[in-house]
Amino acid sequence: MSKTSQQNSAADANGVSVIHSQPHGSGLQQVPQLVPVSPGGGGKAVPPSKQGKKNSFVDRNSDEYRQRRERNNMAVKKSRLKSKQKAQDTLQRVNQLKEENERLEAKIKLLTKELSVLKDLFLEHAHNLADNVQPAGSDAAAANPDGKGQ
Repeated sequence: MSKTSQQNSAADANGVSVIHSQPHGSGLQQVPQLVPVSPGGGGKAVPPSKQGKKNSFVDRNSDEYRQRRERNNMAVKKSRLKSKQKAQDTLQRVNQLKEENERLEAKIKLLTKELSVLKDLFLEHAHNLADNVQPAGSDAAAANPDGKGQ
């Protein structure tokens, strides 16, 4: 295979633009040209970290592949368990807060009733005091109806 055809096939597999080298019969230097693979030219950009991985063939029977799969499977299981545990903890906390809220609402009702009873007692007592105590000026007026001193 020639160098040009190797470039074309490797770049085509990436799904990105291809660099073509066109030989000149006159012996001048070859100028590479950037040519899009698709006619629209709107291919996705591939991050540099994934470009090398895309070209490499992975042997699914290799020990390295099996180890990576096992580590990945364990990580996925761990992540899912953690997610379930978090959901359960949240649900438990919600239930605790609901129970606490119900207790507090019952306490509010009880304290409101107690306040009402105490308020009524206070007003009754204050009313009785007002009835039993007469103003100081009215005692003297009751003793001397004509309003003259002794």
